[in-house]
Amino acid sequence: MELKKIILRKLYRHRIIGGKHTAIEHLTKGLPKHIIGEAKDAVNELIKERLIMPKYTSYGLQVSLNPEKIDVISKIIEE
Repeated sequence: MELKKIILRKLYRHRIIGGKHTAIEHLTKGLPKHIIGEAKDAVNELIKERLIMPKYTSYGLQVSLNPEKIDVISKIIEE
């Protein structure tokens, strides 16, 4: 859960919500190298939980926070 919280906090802090997207590789910057695989798995779990929305582009998968779940996301971050 801690990795999910870090990822959500990073997206929220940079206001990557709805129409604004970023690459998954940008979310794993600053994390230790041995955790990056787990972080990518956490991103996939957050997509399944519908807290993060995927956007498939010609240059790869992009993600953003789901604006409909922003109140749930802010509660998770504050815990």
